[in-house]
This record gives sequence, structure tokens and C-alpha cells, in this order.
Amino acid sequence: MGFLKRILRSGSSDEVRQVVSEGSFDTLSDEELQVHMGINTYGAFDLTDAVRPSYDLQIVPRQGFRHDEYVDESGGSRTPVIMASATRHQIMDLFLDLLDPLGNIVDVVLETSHQCAGSHQDLYREHIDMPVLKSTLLDHEDLLLNDGCTGIAVINPRKRQEVQLDEHKLLIMYGSPLDRFEGLLIDADVYPQKGMRFITEAEHVHSSSERFFDEFNILKNRLGMDGDDYAGAC
Repeated sequence: MGFLKRILRSGSSDEVRQVVSEGSFDTLSDEELQVHMGINTYGAFDLTDAVRPSYDLQIVPRQGFRHDEYVDESGGSRTPVIMASATRHQIMDLFLDLLDPLGNIVDVVLETSHQCAGSHQDLYREHIDMPVLKSTLLDHEDLLLNDGCTGIAVINPRKRQEVQLDEHKLLIMYGSPLDRFEGLLIDADVYPQKGMRFITEAEHVHSSSERFFDEFNILKNRLGMDGDDYAGAC
């Protein structure tokens, strides 16, 4: 898959916005792309700054969820999945609520694609107390919501369950049973939608900045993940 990197300068040297795109975005002028990136509301749905849909709106962002499954290609095992999309002002609180069914001790994975078009790196931390994790994540809410190159997964290996807030700011829950997750979504007015499609299923654009790159490394270090500051090697 081919990718185009455009650099859009916002007028401040520490706020260089990196946009990774594909397909029809190649034909847009810088002005058209900047206008598209500035649209964050579609009906009653507000996007974060992390991602934008295709220029021709192949999929219009909306709130809701659907059931799916993950198929392990090597072993053929199938894992039930819920994929959900929530409007901007709900995402962080809902994500933290969805962590509760995982229990008090969890593992964490930070996913980064900073400076890496089309690939990513996963950084791991085992055995962290849930209250400590939630407090740390709240301190970095801006990064987690608005950086299109940062995703996070929280896992309970014993329960074989996982909750993700991915780079597209979709909420993804893996494992069985999923009843508690579904109940929490409905309580937050995120309902099952027939024929629900997500921004990932068509062309879309990710957005990041040097500031988010630096904050990612701060979060990584606060979570006690091993290794030097991530430098974009893929």
C-alpha cells in the first residue's frame, strides 16, 4: 500500500502537523486538505483531531457499535469483538469505564506509528494497578484522543479480554463474555447500529505533531516501558 506524507505548518515550529494519506488524497491541493482537516463535526457526531474520513465521505462518521469477530489466521480460532464509535466528548470517560470489567491488575500495550507510514511498533508493560493506570491516562488525555499515531490496549490475559482505544479513536473490545461492555456502551447512549461501518473501512487521514511525539515518549516512560525513547524505527 502506498502512502503520501504531507507536512502542513500551522505557523508554529513546535506544531508541525504530519498527515499520512492514500489514494484520492494525493490529488488534493494543500488548501483543500487543510479545509477537510478542519471539519470535525458530522451531524451530531464530533471527531477528535486524530483522524478524518475520506474527502468524498465514503463513510460518514457516526455513533454506534456492532458485533464482529477476530479470526486467528494461524490457528483458525475465533474471538468475539465489539467495535464502537463515540462522539468526542464521550470517548475518554467511556474508555475508562470499559476498563472496569478487566479487573484490578492488567497489562498495557502502547501502539505507535510516529514517523512510520503504514506500520507500527508495540510497547508492552505487564502488571499495572488499574487506579494507577487510569490516573496516568487521564494526565495524557489530549494525546490519547487527538494523536492519530497513538493507540492503547489494556489486557487481562487471565480473562483473555482486551479493550482498545486505537489510532482511529475507535473503541474495540475482545473476548468473552462481552455483555458488560455492551451494557456500558448502551448506558452511554452508544447503541447497536444495523450496517454500522467505521472510518477505517474506507480512505481516511491520520494527523499528528512533534508535540504529540514528545508526549508519547513521556507517557511511555511514565508507564515504565523498557527501552530508549522511541525514535521512529520500524
